[in-house]
Amino acid sequence: MPLTMVNIGEENIIKKVGGKEETKRFLENLGFITGGVVTVVSTIGGNVIVNVKDTRVAIGKDMANKILV
Repeated sequence: MPLTMVNIGEENIIKKVGGKEETKRFLENLGFITGGVVTVVSTIGGNVIVNVKDTRVAIGKDMANKILV
């Protein structure tokens, strides 16, 4: 399921990062790699704030939909 449907505070394993090649590369540079652990901290106005690799990152809803857990 996409990252936007995950419960807040729940740890999830990233199964796949989708999208175009440049989008995948951008997300992987932020730490969203297959097999990595991601936790949703909060959602504000469609944007998602997550903890990934001990870093807090804010991404838009469209990007979050490309990350499958």
